[in-house]
Amino acid sequence: MSDKESVQMSEKAPDAISPPVVDTVHNDEALKVICGYNGDTEWTEEEEKKIRRKIDWKLMPVLCFTYTLQYYDKAMLSQAALFGLRTDLDLLSGNRYSMTSSIFYLGFIIGAYPAMILAQRFPVERVASGIVTLWGLTLILTVVCNDYRAIYAQRFFLGFLESGVSPMFMLIVGMWYRKPEQAMRMGVWYSWTGYVSCVSPLINYGFGLIGGGVSSWRYMYYFAGGLTMLWGLALFVVLPPDPIRAKGFDERERYILVARLRTNNSGVRNTHYKIEQVTELLLDVKFWLVFAFAVLSMIANGPISTFIPIIVSGFGFSSLNSLLLLIPVGVWAGSCMLLLSFLAQKVPGARCYLIVAAQLGTILACLLLRLLPMSNKVGLLFGTTFLPSIGGGYAVLMGLQVANTAGYTKRSIASSGLYIGYCIGNFIGPLPFKTEDAPRYASGFLIVLITSAVAAGLILVYRFTCLSDNKRRDKAGIMEGFDHAYDDDLTDKTNLQFRYVL
Repeated sequence: MSDKESVQMSEKAPDAISPPVVDTVHNDEALKVICGYNGDTEWTEEEEKKIRRKIDWKLMPVLCFTYTLQYYDKAMLSQAALFGLRTDLDLLSGNRYSMTSSIFYLGFIIGAYPAMILAQRFPVERVASGIVTLWGLTLILTVVCNDYRAIYAQRFFLGFLESGVSPMFMLIVGMWYRKPEQAMRMGVWYSWTGYVSCVSPLINYGFGLIGGGVSSWRYMYYFAGGLTMLWGLALFVVLPPDPIRAKGFDERERYILVARLRTNNSGVRNTHYKIEQVTELLLDVKFWLVFAFAVLSMIANGPISTFIPIIVSGFGFSSLNSLLLLIPVGVWAGSCMLLLSFLAQKVPGARCYLIVAAQLGTILACLLLRLLPMSNKVGLLFGTTFLPSIGGGYAVLMGLQVANTAGYTKRSIASSGLYIGYCIGNFIGPLPFKTEDAPRYASGFLIVLITSAVAAGLILVYRFTCLSDNKRRDKAGIMEGFDHAYDDDLTDKTNLQFRYVL
């Protein structure tokens, strides 16, 4: 079906003012822009570069700062633990502290799916603004918790509210950027999960020096919660919605914005929920391979987000110095994400191999932390620094998931499904790290080592599956094409002109 054939004209006589009525049940809303444009349909590379830069400046700072706040809020637990939180809330008994971290991801699992339904049906900037404002309020409520039961409830609802942000950002990048551009942009905003770890220890170091009648950790939550609420309100104005409705683009720029995405073969936006695409996703082996990878690889995030400050302090450093020694960990984590995302953009067919390389970095770190003697502080700190290597692979995986999924409902549910896998892994991750095993946590790191190795094998199976599908379509004589780029009834599985990225 061509773009013009997909337009249904209104029954009254057409004139120069009345726009065509576009069938957005079966097709993407991008056709409204394409079919309503009467100018030159060709554009230069320089025009596209200028528009891409404009998109970057409008979108990426907003995504980066929002994700910075999310990880700052989420990881604050491990830093607050050094300043009395575990004692004040009775978290030193049994596995209570580990469960405080894990239960956050239980909320994440339950909240991810409804958040993505809201993001498809309603303007994404309104959904994001409401979610961020409410999570900021929930974060401040940490200070009223007085025992482990209260912090369990607070952490569950914090995870429930934060769950929609990452999948929404994956969708946003898919709506604005072409496939070759997506990997780097995913890496840019996701890298702030690492770089915020360079800043948060300095901020919390200052709060750790404060005395005033309450435990120092409470000041951390007052500050972070208030800042998050203010930013949540600002998001309503500063987050661009989608290429079809975004302000600040003239008619030609908007046409180029939308038309250049034709090569994605996955459309831009469709607000109609299509249950048949959900069914197809659930029967797609590629989705389950990615899901299983997310579960297994993110088990390593348990010690990364919850235990690294405690592990470092166990090497003989004070609480304040342990915070400062987190800075190299953040530098490596953020830089690894940016580097692998850059390579994914520049080297065709290398994405799965880059993910495997990231897994190997975490495996090496686990071996160092398990086998080196406590006297070798340099080697142990080297191991803690390289433990977050998995983050670089996950940044590449997010771009891979978006690039390899067509059909707006299928892509939105696939994005939330990927994060449900992420959450299950993060829920499991802290549990093998028991208080009595501190600071070496030998059994915990053995589990991380095994699951990271299995995850690396799964991503190679995923690559082979995608490659086989591409070759089968080539042999059938159906070459890559973009005739159905805005037909939202077709998905990556039913549109045989679609090709998977490797």
